[in-house]
Amino acid sequence: MAKGKKKGENPQGLKNVEETLTKTEQFLESNYKALLAGLGVIVLLVGLIWLGKLYLNNRNDEAQVQMYQAQRYLESDSLNLALNGDGNYLGFIDIANDYKYTKAGNLARYCAGICFLHLGHYEEAIDYLGKYSKKDKVIGSLAIGAIGDAYVELGDTKKGLSKYLEAAEYADNSFNTPVFLMKAAELYEMENNYSKALQIYQRIKDEYPESTEGTTIDKYIARVKILSE
Repeated sequence: MAKGKKKGENPQGLKNVEETLTKTEQFLESNYKALLAGLGVIVLLVGLIWLGKLYLNNRNDEAQVQMYQAQRYLESDSLNLALNGDGNYLGFIDIANDYKYTKAGNLARYCAGICFLHLGHYEEAIDYLGKYSKKDKVIGSLAIGAIGDAYVELGDTKKGLSKYLEAAEYADNSFNTPVFLMKAAELYEMENNYSKALQIYQRIKDEYPESTEGTTIDKYIARVKILSE
């Protein structure tokens, strides 16, 4: 009489495991060079990414040191010094060019655009503000709106209007949005498009009643209603 199998014993299962291990070993032996090469590439990429971030962080720190004085000049309306530097510290133009891939370099493009706008160099303002990478909703909407200001100063009210509406939607807050909606409505009034102006004024009244613009909006609504009669 044959002896019964011990409880839990599974010779076929053990055999399958052994075969699987053998196949895995064979695969590793046959492809270890390719696997090592692939692992080496991954390690290299991770290292490069880390070094790249470290380099950009260091460059960003340098740019911030340079930009501190330029921002001081901007705050005091010394716009040419803010743009071009003072011989000791760089201005926004050089910071934007020399540190273009850093956060500070990106912000320098916005600041340079604002300087050019106030100096009346509207084409340059549009150029720099257009190159600003809008990572912040508030500053991003201000950049778009400033481009609108430049277009209006150049006499292109159609593009200016488009930018004001874009800035209002991009901001999507109770501070910037009503500001740019007001600018858009005023342009519609200049074009005698009172129905569009009224729509925007009414939107400010309905959606942003507690904003600075919202507290005085009734007089604008009354005015365009009279003008549209």
